[in-house]
Amino acid sequence: MVFQDGWWYLDPAGEVRGAIVLDNLIHRGDIPVTIGVFVDPGVFPNTENPKNRNNEYDAFDDQYVTFLLTEIIPQVAERYTIAQSPERWGICGGSSGGNCAFTAAWLRPDKFRRVIGYLSSFAQMPGGNPYPDLISRVPRKPLRIFMQGGHRDLHWNEPQWNWLAENLRVAAALAEAGYDFRLVLGDGGHSPNHGGVLLPDALRWLWRPNEDRVAAG
Repeated sequence: MVFQDGWWYLDPAGEVRGAIVLDNLIHRGDIPVTIGVFVDPGVFPNTENPKNRNNEYDAFDDQYVTFLLTEIIPQVAERYTIAQSPERWGICGGSSGGNCAFTAAWLRPDKFRRVIGYLSSFAQMPGGNPYPDLISRVPRKPLRIFMQGGHRDLHWNEPQWNWLAENLRVAAALAEAGYDFRLVLGDGGHSPNHGGVLLPDALRWLWRPNEDRVAAG
């Protein structure tokens, strides 16, 4: 399970505490034994704009997922035995990290088929949010997707750059295309609090047996 903004999800004093959640769920047998991979975005020290987060996470291309598959995952595989089935691989992110998680699975469903997107920043993807159109016209991919949205997310009541509206558009397209997905809405803004509370339930839902899925139609 790969987490974008790694330290933020790993921080034991933070609002998500991803490693603690994984340990507890595995210990109780709620999810399979899972290796958590927590990856921070790149930085360019001593430059005017040191953070490369938006360039990496918001782009609609395969550069980031290729980076995971060719540079990060092989290092993990040197230390641990990793299941090769894409049904056992998941990816998670919030805000721009939610874009990144969705894009990684969308472009490489042969590797990642379980997705968590918290407050995904589809509204700020370069060139606009591609997913409502793509989901409606591309054959359904074998993905299971957990989404969380906030009713008071950024620009929630404005006609442009509306984080809430773009998440709802993606969710509607997934519903119409018959995807195995879940959308949870909260009343909050662009905050990690709700996503942190939901993480145990989201992981249980992601890893539930395939036969539990109700067929569309």
